Formats: sequence, C-alpha cells, structure tokens
Amino acid sequence: MSRLRQVAASWLISGRRTVLVEVSEARGSAPREAGTRMLVSLRHTAGTVGGGHLELKAIDEARAMLADERFEPHERHYPLGPALGQCCGGAVTLRFAALDAAGLERWPVDAPRFHLQLYGAGHVGRAIVRALAPLDVLVDWIDERESEFPADFFEHTPQLPWPGHIRKVCVDTVEAEVRLAPPGAFYLVLTHQHDLDLRISEAILKRADFGFFGLIGSRTKRARFIHRFEQRGIAAEAIARMTCPIGLPGIIGKEPEVIAAGVVAQLLAHRPSEEPIPARKRVASAPVPDAADIKMPL
Repeated sequence: MSRLRQVAASWLISGRRTVLVEVSEARGSAPREAGTRMLVSLRHTAGTVGGGHLELKAIDEARAMLADERFEPHERHYPLGPALGQCCGGAVTLRFAALDAAGLERWPVDAPRFHLQLYGAGHVGRAIVRALAPLDVLVDWIDERESEFPADFFEHTPQLPWPGHIRKVCVDTVEAEVRLAPPGAFYLVLTHQHDLDLRISEAILKRADFGFFGLIGSRTKRARFIHRFEQRGIAAEAIARMTCPIGLPGIIGKEPEVIAAGVVAQLLAHRPSEEPIPARKRVASAPVPDAADIKMPL
C-alpha cells in the first residue's frame, strides 16, 4: 500500500486527474479487504480492488466521473454473484472520490512486510531483489563489490531505476552491517565466498533476534557450517533456526529466477514477528504535496 501511495503522490503532483477507488466494506468471500485502494485516470490504473468484472465496473464508474467532471464522493454496492458474472458469494462496497491532497493525507502508511538484509549481488541476489521490487518491503542489498550492482533495474533496459525501497550498500566489512538491522529483521546470505558467508552468518546467529535467516547452499555446506558454529560456541537454539538450503521445497530448477521465486515465497510465508518492524529512517514515506506543488488538471 505504501508504494501505491507513492504513485498517488506522483500523479497528484503531476496534475493527472485521478479517481481514488477504495473498498469501504467487504462481506463474505470478497477478493480484497476493506481499505484496499486503486487509482484510475483516463488512461491508466494502478493497484487493484480484486480484478474480474468488479474491477471493470469500478474502472468504468471512475472514468465516467472523470469524463463528466463529477467529483462528488459516493459509494456503490456490488454483490459478487451472477449479476457480475462472479461466484465469490460475498459483497463489496466501493467508495469513489477525486484524488486530492486531503485524501492522500488520510491514506495510512502501512508498515513494510519485513526488513531484509540481503548479502550478495551475484546472479541469485539480483533475481531475488528484482522479485521483491513490487512488494512493500525494505531491502538493504549489501556487497563489497560495487561493480556487481546493476545500475538499472533491467540490465538490458537502461534508464529504468531501482525502486527507492531497495538500498544498495557497498562496504568493505560487510558483516559489520548485521548490527545495523532492526530486531526481527530478515537475513539472506548468498555471497561469492564461503568464508564471507561464514562470518556474516556467525554475526547473525550471535544476535539471535532475527525474524528469518536463510543461507544459500547444500546440505553438506549446512553440516560444515553448523560444525564450525558449534566450535565457536554459538547457541544451539540459534543454529536450529537457520534455514539452509533456502527456498520452498518441491520447486525444481537451478536458474536464478527459479531459485528467487522459491525464496521470495518462503519469505512471504514465514510467520511475521508479533511486533511490527519499524521502517528505517533512511527511507521516507511519500510526502503529501503542498498545495503550491499541485498543478491544475488540464
């Protein structure tokens, strides 16, 4: 939701006439929960209120408002039955209103799903970060080799920047970054050197307050690392919480993108900590534009 809020702020500043569609109530089996938002302009949409015929009706309603310049807030009730060609069995009430600074101000900034420290900018690291790009997460992407970080999101599509919630960190002593993560943070360790993996992993296990810790490697690597951790006095309870190999079981394939799909699914499936993870101070939420910054719609 925070990323969609940023899109809303951008559209508002640019003067793009937009209708904010919000699920104000959801009953029974509904595709999205109350509070879900979607943006509709004459040519573009962002976000989703559930797809299907319901969403088509919502887009038609919003664009009719824009075409007729009817901007009074109102609601529409949609039973999700045969009339909409859907068989969900529930019902949804959608609220339609022109996007303005006041509406953006009321838009809550949700906590990220998790704060991840990802160590390694090789092929698998890049694939995982790209898979995380559309999600409301915070990622510190850490490597000692600055040349390994792609300048653009797609290496063969220049000038498409990385999203702001993914922060590249190039430092000489990468294991020192472990202490900067908030309690309950997630960690993925997949660097180019086993001895570096070992140092980072030891620092994570000594903290013992991680929400998730995944180490890339085989069962043989896991056994060797556990033996070294035990020699160094790492608590058995912390070692038992290490995930290695990483990725959901049953997914076949060693291509970086296939591995990334399994790993990201594993992160999303992991039970979150009971306390929300605070957003790092380096990443600010989308600001509410000042009235002087908002261009008049054409």
